[in-house]
Order: sequence, then structure tokens, then C-alpha cells
Amino acid sequence: MEYSHRFFENRDCRYFPCHDRKGDFNCLFCYCPLYHRTDCPGMPEYREKDGKQIKICTNCDFPHRPENYDRIMRILREDLHCASDK
Repeated sequence: MEYSHRFFENRDCRYFPCHDRKGDFNCLFCYCPLYHRTDCPGMPEYREKDGKQIKICTNCDFPHRPENYDRIMRILREDLHCASDK
């Protein structure tokens, strides 16, 4: 794959695939680096538990789509820049 540093697929992982997705599955962001964001560009669901909103990402495959690598990196850089301004 072109730009292979942007893509990693681990078919030997016991959790693979962790989401129901066809086609290329990018495991590079196994733990979503955007989980902490309230304005997540993926499709999270929210459920209430014990009076708190819990973010559920089971049906979101945003970080696993190879074409989203650049967008994720741009968001992370913006977060880092904003944090350094504080």
C-alpha cells in the first residue's frame, strides 16, 4: 500500500476486526485518539449510566478507514497547538 506508514492491519489480533467493516481496516489507531473529543468527527452514540453520559464507539469505524489518517493527524495537531497556548 502506498504511504504504508499511514496504515497497519493486524489480522492476527484476537479482536480483529473490532468493528463490522468491509474493505481495508486500519489498526494504526487501535485505541481511538479522538475518544476524548465531544465534537468527534466519527459517529459515536451516547448512553446514560449512573447519571453520566458514556460515549459508545462500537458502531464507529472512523479511525479505521485509511482515508481518515490525514484528518485525524490534523485534529491531533490542532489539539496539541491549543494545549500549548494555555
